[in-house]
Amino acid sequence: MIAELKSRLRRCAPTLVQDAAGVAALAVMLMVGLYLPLML
Repeated sequence: MIAELKSRLRRCAPTLVQDAAGVAALAVMLMVGLYLPLML
């Protein structure tokens, strides 16, 4: 079972990195969007 999980993680690693980068970008845009009206 652990070998299966490792092989799945190896196959999905590039996609997981891209997904994490997308989530981080969305979080930054949300924070900027929420705080921008306070700065104006």
